[in-house]
Amino acid sequence: MTTPTGSPVAMVHCNNCTSDNNAWAGVLDETARLFGAGPDTGELYTKLYEKSLEGDPDCGGVLVCNYLAGEGVTHMDAGRPLVVRTPETKFTLANFFKAQLYATMSTLKIGMDILAEEGVAIDSLTGHGGLFKTPVVGQSYMAAACNAPVTCMSTAGEGGPYGMALLAAYMLRRAEGESLEEYLQNRVFAGTSGTTIQPDAALTEGFNNYIQRYKALLQVERSAVELL
Repeated sequence: MTTPTGSPVAMVHCNNCTSDNNAWAGVLDETARLFGAGPDTGELYTKLYEKSLEGDPDCGGVLVCNYLAGEGVTHMDAGRPLVVRTPETKFTLANFFKAQLYATMSTLKIGMDILAEEGVAIDSLTGHGGLFKTPVVGQSYMAAACNAPVTCMSTAGEGGPYGMALLAAYMLRRAEGESLEEYLQNRVFAGTSGTTIQPDAALTEGFNNYIQRYKALLQVERSAVELL
């Protein structure tokens, strides 16, 4: 496949990202309301995401498989969301939610490693979508997962539909001879602020430890798909 202007593209397509994460946020919201609290949805996510920063780099042994649907990268035909831990696991809210967020990018990490084996190098990444609305958190974890700097612009909260709208706007409004790259750089993102986070060594090591256990967890996931 290529970009709209013909540049070659390698894509890691992941079916499962934040849907299971959203389900757990809903449960925690319901719990809060039992005690008379009514957190705003944005505040709820911000607090949970920021709390995850207090967790251990490897999530203290907590493992999450967030598959609600099948996943082509890991050859799974269906999903069975799992939270798995051993008796000695440090099961805290921070570790649990960090594992939730790690799970959103674990399949991406596996796919990126496949591309690396094919000689595809990553210089930098740009994050967008709801995962990156809370500053620093998702950005830091993505940088650790892919061992590459991650940039988020002020428009980071917008996802795929925003990208499709930009392509449509380009087709309608481009000047004669104006490339997509020029249109985006000069007319869409000109003056847009953003931040870049470099991989943190301790977090990268922790994510690498997590992903090794996550790969083992996929055997449990495969059994769950077959038996449940």
